[in-house]
Amino acid sequence: MRGLTTGALILLVLSVYGAHASDIVETTKDGAQEAPSFVAAPAADKQLRTTVEKLDEPMYSPFIERYILDELKALRTEMAAQRVELTEKLVDRHVESIDRGVSYATNTITYFFYLIAGVSSILVLVGWTSVRDIKERMNKIADEEVGKLVEVYEKRLRLIELQLTQKTQHIDANREEIERTQELHSLWLKAAQETLSANKIAIYDQILELRPDDCEALTYKADEVLELGEVQWAINLCQHALTIDPDNAHAFYQLACAKAMLGNYDQAIHYLRETLERADSYRETVMEDPALEPLYDLEDFKSLLSS
Repeated sequence: MRGLTTGALILLVLSVYGAHASDIVETTKDGAQEAPSFVAAPAADKQLRTTVEKLDEPMYSPFIERYILDELKALRTEMAAQRVELTEKLVDRHVESIDRGVSYATNTITYFFYLIAGVSSILVLVGWTSVRDIKERMNKIADEEVGKLVEVYEKRLRLIELQLTQKTQHIDANREEIERTQELHSLWLKAAQETLSANKIAIYDQILELRPDDCEALTYKADEVLELGEVQWAINLCQHALTIDPDNAHAFYQLACAKAMLGNYDQAIHYLRETLERADSYRETVMEDPALEPLYDLEDFKSLLSS
């Protein structure tokens, strides 16, 4: 009822690498995005899962587990750095676009003034209007054009400011999530090194404070609670875990152990059946768990394992 199996660790690494592969995109010179080239083939993934399920004993050590956690930390840090880099590139491009727009507006107004001056000179020469009228009209038209340009670029600047604020909030949220994940990994390592159930329960409580919907922490806490003889407490924890994840095989397994300890053998077999339907790897664990020994002589239990 304790510890992570080798298959769980390898599947954890695969899921992290898969998430990393789906999040990272490559940016080309013209700003387009391309999908990453490292996508695992379905056949290779299926073969890897089959190999993991056939393993008979753990193939890892605390050093390997620490190495995997360090790799996860490095991946998270690299993802955060890449998001920051993409945000900086986006800001630089927006600034360049604004500079080009302002330059274009300045040149347009300058040429416009030249045109007005030329037309005014011609009109003065032919006597169509006075220089004062030309100046007033020129100022009025110039103010209108400049006002329109200023309004357009104010809207664009407000939009850029809003996008930058959203990107900053997203980066801050990712940084907080990375820090929370690192703290959770350290707590899981600490729990794996503890030998007393009371100390492990305290560590699982810290994990649940950081992530209240962590089904794994709830079920492992239920495991330690069963070791202390608090059966009803363990049942409540497992039921809470099932409200979060109705297909959690570990929660069904802990419920089976708790019901067996209470003498409710029919319910214990029912929960064992639910467990095996979701994770057939528990068959070997069932025969090694002392909490399930009262079920060994029951016909329903034998038929369940033989099916």
